[in-house]
Amino acid sequence: MIIKNIFNRFLTMITDKKYRLAVISAACFFASFALTATLVKTVKVLGMRKSVGGFETSSLPEYTENLEALLSEGENSEFESSKLDSAESTITYQTYRVKPGDMIGFIAEKHNVTTDTIISVNNIKQSRLIQVGQYLKIPSMTGIIYTVRKDGETPSSIAENYKVSAQQCAAANALALDASLKAGTSLFVPDAELDWMTRQEINGDLFHRPLHGRYWVSSRYGWRDSPFNASKRTFHGGLDMATSPGTPIYAALDGKVTTTGFNATYGNYVIITHHSGYKTLYGHMSQITCRKGNFVYTNTMIGRVGSTGMSTGPHLHFTVYKNGKSINPSLLLN
Repeated sequence: MIIKNIFNRFLTMITDKKYRLAVISAACFFASFALTATLVKTVKVLGMRKSVGGFETSSLPEYTENLEALLSEGENSEFESSKLDSAESTITYQTYRVKPGDMIGFIAEKHNVTTDTIISVNNIKQSRLIQVGQYLKIPSMTGIIYTVRKDGETPSSIAENYKVSAQQCAAANALALDASLKAGTSLFVPDAELDWMTRQEINGDLFHRPLHGRYWVSSRYGWRDSPFNASKRTFHGGLDMATSPGTPIYAALDGKVTTTGFNATYGNYVIITHHSGYKTLYGHMSQITCRKGNFVYTNTMIGRVGSTGMSTGPHLHFTVYKNGKSINPSLLLN
């Protein structure tokens, strides 16, 4: 009934000369509005098709040449093949910000590269020390950064050492296979891996714990109040591992016993020399069970925990040296 009344009223307005002009004007207005909207939409669509874009991100854009365009420019199969190889060998980088709970292994898996790649590209010395909010560079392919050790090395010789493709190594760095490089030059070696020792050192898994039983850390590496003079601060160059007297002590890494003896500070002590410039010292022993010149392994007992020398109770003082300088053992123990 309501609709019928509205319709009858509309018919009356059309037949009535007084309202006819107003109705025609309104109809023209809505028709022109609809036509304008249609034209604007058409122009936008045409413009969008002309200026094609992609997904927008907060990071810098990556650029990779269009392979189809490259192939269409080639005049023969040899040209097309070289263009394709060049495009596939191009390295691009993206930036990743470390989030709470992130580990290098998870980040690497997420971006389809290896942990070696992230460690090497970002020059990470201790993987346990990456910080939330830290920015990492993630390359588009797996590999490591290599620094030329002596003049005259070439992409071909470097690739041969790592047992990887020389062609990919040269292409990734825009170099000829036999390009002579100067010492100190850095280049990216696709598919190469870090050596075992370097990986273990960076991941903090190089050394085994010298005490296989229970212990507690009674003093850490670094500055501390002297246990013998409360008004004085001293630098503690190792890790004190307190436990029961007589507890067996084992070599933290395979190596050769180069020193055994006694002094006023460390009491009965042993020094073992390892590969790559590493040495370890074990102090305050109650008993030494190895001899100078012995080659020992991580399952070799070298002594027992005691409290000899400058000590306030039974514990093992454990120091790690790298090229003659002490470093924090906590960063290297697995």
